[in-house]
Amino acid sequence: MSTEKKNNSGLPIDVVYGPNETKAAASEQPGQFPYTRGVKADMYRGRLWTMRQYAGFSTAEASNERYHYLLNQGTTGLSVAFDLPTQIGYDSDHAMSEGEVGKVGVAIDSLADMEILFKGIQLQDVTTSMTINSTASTLLAMYVALAKKQGADLSKIGGTIQNDILKEYAARGTYIYPVRPSMRLITDIFEWCSKELPRWNTISISGYHIREAGSTAVQELAFTLANGKAYVEAAKKKGLDVNVFGKRLSFFFNAHNDFFEEAAKFRAARRIWANIMKSMGATNPDAMMLRFHTQTGGSTLTAQQPENNIARVTIQALSAVLGGTQSLHTNGYDEALNLPTEKAARIALRTQQIIANESGAASTVDPLAGSYYVEHLTDTLEAEALKLIDQIDAMGGSVAAVEAGWMQEQIARSSYETQKSIESGEQIVVGVNAFTSNETESMPSFKINDSIRVQQSEKIAHLKATRNAEIFSSAIKNLDEACTTENNLMPHILDCVEAYATLGEIADILRNRFGEYQG
Repeated sequence: MSTEKKNNSGLPIDVVYGPNETKAAASEQPGQFPYTRGVKADMYRGRLWTMRQYAGFSTAEASNERYHYLLNQGTTGLSVAFDLPTQIGYDSDHAMSEGEVGKVGVAIDSLADMEILFKGIQLQDVTTSMTINSTASTLLAMYVALAKKQGADLSKIGGTIQNDILKEYAARGTYIYPVRPSMRLITDIFEWCSKELPRWNTISISGYHIREAGSTAVQELAFTLANGKAYVEAAKKKGLDVNVFGKRLSFFFNAHNDFFEEAAKFRAARRIWANIMKSMGATNPDAMMLRFHTQTGGSTLTAQQPENNIARVTIQALSAVLGGTQSLHTNGYDEALNLPTEKAARIALRTQQIIANESGAASTVDPLAGSYYVEHLTDTLEAEALKLIDQIDAMGGSVAAVEAGWMQEQIARSSYETQKSIESGEQIVVGVNAFTSNETESMPSFKINDSIRVQQSEKIAHLKATRNAEIFSSAIKNLDEACTTENNLMPHILDCVEAYATLGEIADILRNRFGEYQG
């Protein structure tokens, strides 16, 4: 007799599946509502997903060198990682930045750093994703200011800014301001970009960090889409047209090791979101399509037997491709130990290129469709996620669920249960709690030393001594005054950036007016 088996979300798995266990409609086609089978009729036959390798470390000069390397190796989009001080609105010379400058991303203190970061790269010729949230408005303004200096046509500038603050309160922690002022900044970006930067994806609603914090696949799906609803509701209250800003919403999901559940999760996400947007008044097909970026699971990487991570990343990447992702980052096999070395970054990119060009996965659309198991999982994940979304709606939506701490508690509980199952051996992690080895391996190390803070502090001192003090003071004063009105803050933030105000100076104006979130 077979023993009961469950997947990592706790969903039961039958021994075998048949045609009576799925509601999948045979009439569903790729490129048609509700987009379960993909957002394009020809998917990768028409265009491959964007191979967008996430990178950023140390100084703008060092990261610029890595970007040129990745572009030369065949990456088709850039993705910027910022250090923690940049993420939470502190300049590198601030006391709170000590020990963190350039460590988990690149240090960007001003437009001068942004100019160096993209030296030799025409922003009109690439698309860039920036993983930044509480200071998203300032980093986007820096990117736009640089594009203007390059003489670019802003209507042709493409890319994505994460700009998803709700998941920061729930899972990741790089917040600054209270929830409601943060939501104002987000909808200001929506409004401003719809007029000034029409090709820019104004938000990447992120399940990735929810999953990294320990959620299940079902929770990742539900909490992410519930957050998406909250942003749509906030934008509609601001008077924005759901059929306009809805086209510029994007999502960011995690890909873990349960291959079939992950592929089904992506299919279910499209179906749920299409129906959510339809219920919220969207009629434009582009406003109902869920487009998403995927990153392979950082929390699944092991420091033990790190080469095994290459196999994990391959499985995860393939699930994202077969699930219909629009862009993909594959992690370096050494990331449980340090920042990815150049060799690890190359192997990660080559993994995508092999899937695209050698595996046959891109040859036909939604090749897993019709699998009794995959269709059953798609239906089950949809149903389970909708139950959680209904719970969140009953609380008053994601903002209320976050403010009450409910979402955080659910994630923490799942994380605890997962850790217990690993420690007990119920959940096997190869090389960690099974198939272990006593051999010690020498791995190349890539770490950032603290001298980066000295370099950045010297840059800031020079910047403040040489910028036009009158233009700077006027721009900062105007931003401060605008915070007390209902006016869009983005034009004022852009003026400050172009006056070479630092990121910390701009964040401090907003801190003084809005306060800080006390989680």
